[in-house]
Amino acid sequence: MSDTELDTLARRVGDALAARGWRLASAESCTGGWIAEAVTAISGSSAWFDRGFVTYSNEAKMDMLDVTRATLATHGAVSEATVSEMAQGALAHSLADCAVAVSGVAGPTGGTAAKPVGMVCIAWASRGQPTAVITAHFPGDRTAVRRQTVIRALHGILQRATQQP
Repeated sequence: MSDTELDTLARRVGDALAARGWRLASAESCTGGWIAEAVTAISGSSAWFDRGFVTYSNEAKMDMLDVTRATLATHGAVSEATVSEMAQGALAHSLADCAVAVSGVAGPTGGTAAKPVGMVCIAWASRGQPTAVITAHFPGDRTAVRRQTVIRALHGILQRATQQP
């Protein structure tokens, strides 16, 4: 997906959020703020983007998003349990109506047999709705894994904003 395509996707997300009167928050680890960058590149995004949390370290996840030490100890930073707590924490610490959270192994180092390079967990949370969580495995180098994570995260926001009551 080119930058033009990413821009178009971010615009679609913004239009869908604005149509619902929703605001978005992002909680990012492996993408380092790329989701927030993609949406704030859109003029007028302040109407539908509340804030982004870049929580690369476990300490930041705990301090800023209320991820529990027990979750991190039991499941690790790259886990569905952790991104679920990150998304819920982003909602709790923002004015947003929906949130997306990502954590993964972008590589080229850091992968294990259980959590290989390219493994990314993504969660989407909306006030009053169940949190949706997936684990994806993206191919390519560090930039490719991160870019695919941003795209999948934005598609999930778009889906939630256009399908929920």
